[in-house]
Amino acid sequence: MDVDENSDALLDDVGAAFSRLRRRTSQSLTDQGMTKRDLTRNLIINLVDEATGEITVGAVADQLNVDPSVASRMVTDCIDSGYVRREASASDGRRTVLKLTSAGIALRDRFRQLQRERFEQITSAWTDADRLNFARLLVRYAADSGRDT
Repeated sequence: MDVDENSDALLDDVGAAFSRLRRRTSQSLTDQGMTKRDLTRNLIINLVDEATGEITVGAVADQLNVDPSVASRMVTDCIDSGYVRREASASDGRRTVLKLTSAGIALRDRFRQLQRERFEQITSAWTDADRLNFARLLVRYAADSGRDT
């Protein structure tokens, strides 16, 4: 097999690898005491946290590619659980925007710690340079995935 065939095969495997990661990451978090509902809450918390401005329920629906009523239920659960609060928009008082509460920040931090621990377990046989290089590239990939092409 030449380099091009190996490269094509490797690139063809990326989609399946992402699917395995999604399944296994969810399973490892539920094994550590997080519920399926917590996993959904983490999606909302991260969207609110990472917003580069005001974020609404409509924007959550758009970013998750779900129906607005689904996003509304997800956000309402986070509000009822004390992780997110609604506020009037600073730019348009008629709009309602979402903000994290201190409990939401604490849950975000707990998820990040569990995810880091799992990352370090999975890569424990890797060199520090490989682990950090992969982390750097993964963060870059995630950032670039939100960019318009």
